[in-house]
Formats: sequence, structure tokens, C-alpha cells
Amino acid sequence: MIPNASPRVATAPEVSLELQVRLKTEDGQLMLLLPPESNSGESQTAASTWTELVQQLKVRLNAGERFWQANAEVQLMGNDRLLDIRQLQEIADSLAEVELQLKRVHTSRRQTAVAAATAGYCVEQQPPVPSLNKNSDAKPQSLAEPLYLQMTVRSGAEIRHPGTVIVFGDVNPGGSVIAGGDILVWGRLRGTVHAGAGGNVKSAIVALQMEPMLIRIAKYVARGPETSPAQFYPEVAYVTPQGIRIGRASDFDKSQLMAGND
Repeated sequence: MIPNASPRVATAPEVSLELQVRLKTEDGQLMLLLPPESNSGESQTAASTWTELVQQLKVRLNAGERFWQANAEVQLMGNDRLLDIRQLQEIADSLAEVELQLKRVHTSRRQTAVAAATAGYCVEQQPPVPSLNKNSDAKPQSLAEPLYLQMTVRSGAEIRHPGTVIVFGDVNPGGSVIAGGDILVWGRLRGTVHAGAGGNVKSAIVALQMEPMLIRIAKYVARGPETSPAQFYPEVAYVTPQGIRIGRASDFDKSQLMAGND
């Protein structure tokens, strides 16, 4: 034993808030923030496995005084974390235990967006944050890759995507699809759609049965036809100098778009 040696105190390494599950309010919205996917260089004390993340979530929800009202809606900020339907359900169940409802999922991963939409949640997919390690001379992508959904967008559900959205199913009344590019509905369109949400007037909306409640393309807005046609056929909605027009898809020519007119 070394004489006059002072005992050493072990201290736990500090963990960045960005590597922890957080619950906060912002602009009156209750938000659940998940840490990013684990990298080999991250602190071992951060939630690195799904089991650890769920345990950390339960601790956060049950620790201290509850600052939310019963049945308050929660927006899940998933960012780049890959989540499947089972994991989303685990989060929803944990929130329900403390009288919270998972309502909307924000993500930069297409797989997570598809899983959340399939589970019936409102979805907002953001473009991924570019890596600082990438070549600064690389050309940025103008639009995100298309989002394909094999489902019916039901009443109360909202899908947001920075690129084109393709729905293999219906968009029901009360359902909403907002896209930075085109919107293609391989079924009945009876809800609200907004194509070219970033201001692109060249965007179009196509549906096998066009019966929308409200159509928007860039800044242009139009209500759906008040009467249904005697016979349905694929139709396309697009912007002309006179506003939004709806015509047969078989007769559509890109020269009819706003940018192709005098």
C-alpha cells in the first residue's frame, strides 16, 4: 500500500443532451426528441441499443413533475434514427402509460416515414442533413427521392415529404398529403393535397379518381369539382395562367404547364 496516497474518485463522463431522450415544449407543442443512431465513437453511457433507449424514455416520462395535460399530443422527433412499426408502437405505448398520445413523426429516413404512415400517424419527412465530411463542391440534390406508400391515407393523417409522394391506395376525406414535388394517387383522391409546396408551379397531381376536397399547387388553390363525373378515368391537375385545371391524364401535355405557356 502506498503511504499518504489520497483516494481517487471515479467520475462518470458527461453525456451530451443530444445523445439522450428528451421531452420538451416548443411553441406550445410537446416534443419527444430521440438521440441519433449510435456511432462507434459515441459515449458508451448514451442509449446505444433500442432496449436502453426505451428504458431511458420510461425514466424521463416518470421522473419529476408532469408538465403536460392529460391526453396531450406528442410530436416525435426521430431525425435520422431508423424506426419500424414495432418500435413506434413501443414508443406510443410508453407515452400512453403517462396519458400522452403520439400524433406526428418527424424523420429524415424514408423507411421510418413509411412505417409511421402505415401505422396511421401524421408524418413529416425532412431532407437529411448533409455530412460535413462530404466534398463541398458536390452539387446539392434539388428534391428528395420519391416517397412510396402502400396504404390508405385516412382521415386525420397528414403526410409531408420534400419530394414526390406516390400513394398506392386512397386519400380519404380528412386525409392530407403535402409534397415538394408531384403527388400521384393510385386510387381515389378525396382528401386535401398540396403539390409543389416549396413553390414549384411545374408540379402536378395525378389520381385514378379525382374527387379532392381541396387542391393546392405551389401558391395556387382550388376546390374539387362539386359533382362527380358519370365515368371515372385518370386525371391530372396542373397550373396554367388561368389557375389550376383538371383534365384527362391521357390528354395531358407538359407544354400545358405554367412554365410552358406564354
